[in-house]
Amino acid sequence: MSEVRVRFAPSPTGQFHVGSARTALFNWLYARHTGGKFVLRVEDTDQQRNTPDALQALMDGMRWLGLDWDEGPEAGGEVGPYFQSDRGAIYQEYIEKLKASGRTYEKEGALYFRLEGERYTEFDSHLGQEVEKVKAAPQIIDDMIRGKVERAEERDFVIVRSSGDPVFHLVNVVDDLTMGITHVIRGEDHLSNTSKHCELFHALGAEPPRFAHIPLILKSTGKGKMSKRDEGALIEQYIAEHFVPDAVRNYLCLLGWSPKNDREIMPINEIIRNFDFGGVSQSNAKFDHEKLTHMNAEYLKSLPIEAFAEKAAQVLPAQMVNDVYPEYLTDVMGLVQAKVNRLTDLPSLVGYFFSDSFENDPKVGEKLAKKSDPIVKAKDIRAGFALIEDPNWSVEALEQACVSCADAAGGKKFDYFPMLRYAVSGSGGGPDLLPMLKVLGKNRVLDRLDTYIGGVNS
Repeated sequence: MSEVRVRFAPSPTGQFHVGSARTALFNWLYARHTGGKFVLRVEDTDQQRNTPDALQALMDGMRWLGLDWDEGPEAGGEVGPYFQSDRGAIYQEYIEKLKASGRTYEKEGALYFRLEGERYTEFDSHLGQEVEKVKAAPQIIDDMIRGKVERAEERDFVIVRSSGDPVFHLVNVVDDLTMGITHVIRGEDHLSNTSKHCELFHALGAEPPRFAHIPLILKSTGKGKMSKRDEGALIEQYIAEHFVPDAVRNYLCLLGWSPKNDREIMPINEIIRNFDFGGVSQSNAKFDHEKLTHMNAEYLKSLPIEAFAEKAAQVLPAQMVNDVYPEYLTDVMGLVQAKVNRLTDLPSLVGYFFSDSFENDPKVGEKLAKKSDPIVKAKDIRAGFALIEDPNWSVEALEQACVSCADAAGGKKFDYFPMLRYAVSGSGGGPDLLPMLKVLGKNRVLDRLDTYIGGVNS
């Protein structure tokens, strides 16, 4: 088998959509699985819509996902240029070949590709007139996902516009031919174009590449193709929200592909080893932003605590990070790591660890006020905590103080926990309470209990 060569050929006209990212990913995976080459080719002939910023965002997004390309912009290669805007002379050469073979004709200033076959006229109700059609031989597309697909073109089609610009069908075929692309992996919506492309390949005396048309990505409702306006549709969003790139890439792998062993969270080397088209579904994939967020949480949990704390420092306000020792930041992150779905949730989750000016949840306060003697419990536990020597401020010592207070009051240690959490954090939930108190430290806990007692009394 000759070397596998695949390509991702985006048109950089805006933000980097997850559908485009998934197409790039499947091409990259197949290249890595087979030991082949992954080519990045830029379809930038639409000068009004293509922008350098969009191209940069696309390449940054691909690098963020770990999708390095073997040939293309900034990487170079032997079959460039890799921008369609620089390939005009190449297109003209192949246009002349088609003209010389008698397979083209001009009409209203445009250049048409002439199909071979019996010609006849038929009334087109949409156009409201008679049109010429062709009984062309069907193209048998041996699709690596969908099996053998038979499609036949019925009308000649434009390959060069009246403006002199070659159309997508022609440049796509010429680029694949001259770059030695062996496998074309693209969205199922391109299947309708493939018979035209096969016609052009054969007219140029070349065998088409193998095709693999991957399923579309649908909205979370399952109704309609996912657009750039839908939640979670843009790779830039995940970069801005500091998602784990491996988590996003892992999830995109599962949009239409399965390793057939019910595993979902997998290291990239395992995905590369298992990736093939037998595992790609013919059914469209429904995008599930909640599942992606859950997968991100699983990746965050698996990080070594030092790496998690380093990532956390990127999203926390500078005054939080700069005013504490690194060990304190690591201790705080160790408490919350297992509860974080997205790093951008951290500032609101851990603010009370870094500042005494935190907001109190009024609903939690109202609920506590209805319980018996919260102020008595606060005073009792404050006195018990004050007896703990600073070097002995530990989870065990804190628990023993709660037990002693509960025994003296004829209750249980857990009776103190809701009030304690609210007094030191202003909330009704969060990490395990006693480890949280240990990390906050004796002085801060006692001061906040004093503030709570004073506030309740006022």
